[in-house]
This record gives sequence, C-alpha cells and structure tokens, in this order.
Amino acid sequence: MKTKLVIQLAFFTALALCLSGLESMLPALVPIYGVKLGLANIVTLMMLTHYKPYQIALVCLCRILLSTLLFGQIISLTYSLAGGLLCLLVCLVLHRLLSGHYIVLTSILGALAHNLGQILAAVMLTLSPAVLGYLPILCISGILTGLFTGLCTRFIRPYLNRLGTQA
Repeated sequence: MKTKLVIQLAFFTALALCLSGLESMLPALVPIYGVKLGLANIVTLMMLTHYKPYQIALVCLCRILLSTLLFGQIISLTYSLAGGLLCLLVCLVLHRLLSGHYIVLTSILGALAHNLGQILAAVMLTLSPAVLGYLPILCISGILTGLFTGLCTRFIRPYLNRLGTQA
C-alpha cells in the first residue's frame, strides 16, 4: 500500500510540475508582472479530498522546488514558498471548516493568500512597504485566477476516483 501512495504522490507532483511548465510557456495574461493562472494549484485542490495535509504539503514543496529549478530564477523560490505555503494552509483550513464543500471559494481565498504571501515576502526582501501598493492588483487577479482554478477543480474532481487515488 505504501508503494501505491508514493506512486500517487509522484504522479501528482509530476502533474503539478507539468502544469507549471505549461504555464511558464503561455504568454502573459495581462501586462502586469507576477499575474499568473496558478494552474498547479488545481492539483493541490484536487488532493484536498483524498490526501492528508502532510502528503499535500510534500507534493506542493516538491513542485515548488522543481519548478523553480526548471522554469524559474532562484529568487523566485522565496516568493513561491511564501505564497504556496500560505495558500496551502488557507486551503487546508477552509476545506476542513467547509467540510469539503465550496471548492471554488476555497480556491479564491487560497489564491488571495498566495498573493499575500508573495507580497509579504517582497516586503521582507526589499525592506520597503511600498510593495504593498501592488496588493490591490494582485487581489483582483487572485480572485479571477482562483475562480478559474476552482472551476477547473470542480470539473475534474469527479474523475479523481476513477484513478484509484485514495490515501
């Protein structure tokens, strides 16, 4: 059984990494630096139903590290970790509070948390609160991209059981 779980976690890591790679090849949605769809978050949202928090965190961390090495710059690791881990924490708490319902709302609030984590990392790295001026733009993009990834997850979720993915 443990081998099956390791294979499933590796599958989700690879899927999230592929989505990150695909997203890095897409043209920018808007001419604002840092606004991305967050396609890899679909994997995190899909895993909420069937996997334990530490398993989801492991997939999230592996995806962040590998995507930074393959598609990003080393400085982006700080932003990705801050945003990704805060997003994961918010999604885990909301999933539990909402009993697994309202995945779109969970996605939107997770995207907003991701953006907040990145802004907080930027404030700490630059030692400048001026970066907070970027927050309204990221909030709007977080709502829109969170809505998109939440709807994608809601569409994909019924097919997850067909893969035999239950921890």
